[in-house]
Amino acid sequence: MRRLAVLIALFAIFAGTTIVKTVPAQAYSYAAAGAEPLLDGREALFSAVSAGNWEAAQKAVDALKPEFDYLDTHEQPGIKKAFADAIAAKDAAEIKAAFVLAASAEIERRINGARDNLKDYQTAKTLVVKAQRFYTAIAGDLPPDVSKTVSTNLQKALTAIGNPGVFGVGAKKPDPAAFAEAREAVLKALGRPN
Repeated sequence: MRRLAVLIALFAIFAGTTIVKTVPAQAYSYAAAGAEPLLDGREALFSAVSAGNWEAAQKAVDALKPEFDYLDTHEQPGIKKAFADAIAAKDAAEIKAAFVLAASAEIERRINGARDNLKDYQTAKTLVVKAQRFYTAIAGDLPPDVSKTVSTNLQKALTAIGNPGVFGVGAKKPDPAAFAEAREAVLKALGRPN
């Protein structure tokens, strides 16, 4: 009888550790999954522009056509024209301005997506991290006060989405009011419609 109890106890321990290993943890990741073609294509575009290779710059813009089509239709009407005009004029400053406009539209898109998914921590976190990646790409092209406001408030948005903790330990619920305030400050600083 004692052996049976020991075997049952060992089986329970073995089964429990197997279950623990196969159940995914509710921890979070700092990685923002998925490629961002606009960010990935930025280097090719600006390398071509700084080399004065306008043919390569046009190819880089052409490669980003699906992104510009989406932004032009859903987020920032006129973005395709801004890039086309800048390339036609061979104007590096206008290319930079068009990219800032496109990245600002992407920041708005991602932070609005995070707002709409505030109850889904991983989705909201990924979207805010992606917004931060777009901000990082244009931070040096923004006036210092705008850059600081955007950076500070993206961090506040990240905090406001809460935290599921590790196995529930240290969990913090999202704060929709704080998120809304941070979102509004980001969009206002970037001159985006609210």
